[in-house]
Amino acid sequence: MKILLTGGTGFIGKPLRKKLARDGHELIILTRATKRKDVDQIKYTTWNWREPPDLTELVSQADIVINLAGEPIAKKGWSKEQKERLLKSRILPTKAIVNAINNSQKKPKKFISASAVGIYGNRPNEELTESSLLGNDFLSGICKEWEREAQKAQTNVVIFRVGVVLGKKGGALKKILPPFKMFLGGTLGNGNQYMPWISLKDIVGLIKFACTDDNVSGIINAVSPKSVTNKEFSETLGKVLHRPSFMPVPGFALKLMLGEMSCLLLDSQKVIPERAIKLGYKFKYPDLKSALERIFQSA
Repeated sequence: MKILLTGGTGFIGKPLRKKLARDGHELIILTRATKRKDVDQIKYTTWNWREPPDLTELVSQADIVINLAGEPIAKKGWSKEQKERLLKSRILPTKAIVNAINNSQKKPKKFISASAVGIYGNRPNEELTESSLLGNDFLSGICKEWEREAQKAQTNVVIFRVGVVLGKKGGALKKILPPFKMFLGGTLGNGNQYMPWISLKDIVGLIKFACTDDNVSGIINAVSPKSVTNKEFSETLGKVLHRPSFMPVPGFALKLMLGEMSCLLLDSQKVIPERAIKLGYKFKYPDLKSALERIFQSA
C-alpha cells in the first residue's frame, strides 16, 4: 500500500515509518525538515503546518493517510501563546488533510488520526471506555476539536486516543527517568491517580493493525489493558531499574512548579482499550513490568 504520514519523524512516527517500510509499504512523509533524503520505499515532502499547502494531489495517491502531527503537549509551560500553538498544531494539519481527502476524486480508503486520553478529563477511579462521557478542561477541549475535525473526512476514519507512550529515547520516560537514576524517584501527588500507558511497540502495532484490517474504524483507546496507579508505576519502575521509590513529590509542589500543566501528572484516568480488544488486537506488552523490562533490555 501507499501511505501518507504526518509526524513521521517524531517519537511514534519514526518507528512506525520503519515498521511500515519493512513490511513493504510505500511511504510519503510530510516533514518540516528540509534536508531529508529519500530512501527505498520512503519519500519526504517538506511542508509547514502553520501554512499547509494544498495536499489534494498527494492524498489522491495514498491508500491510507496517517496523521500524527502535533506539538508535544509537555514541551513548554502552558502560556496563552503555547496553548494556542498546541491547538493550532493539531487542528491546522488535520483540517488540511481532511480538505484534501474531501476534494480528492480518488479518496484514500482510510484516515487514521491521533487524539489523546486527555479527552476524558480528570476521572478518579471511573473505568473509561470509548463510549464514556468527555471532559471539559483545556486538554479535553483540544482533543474534542481535533477529533471533530478528523471526523469530517469523507472516508473510513480511525481515531486513536493515545495514553502515555513508554519507549526508550523519548516520550514520558525521558522526563521520568532522571530522578530515579539519582535515587530520588517516587510517587507524584498521592500516587492514587490512574496513569493510562501503552508501550511504543503497541501503539505502532495498533496503527499498523488499523492499516491492514478493514474492520478497524471509529474511536479506539490506545492504552494497555492493565491499568496502574502512579504509585504502582513508580514502584514497578524502581524495581526494574533497581532503584528506590520513596521520594514523593507533593501535589501542591507540582502545581506551584507547573501550574495548569500539573494536570498531566495529577489527573486520574482509568482508561480501558475495550474496542481494541474486541477488534482482536493482541497486545505485545499488556503489563507494565514486561514493557519496562523490554525497554531497558534494549536501551
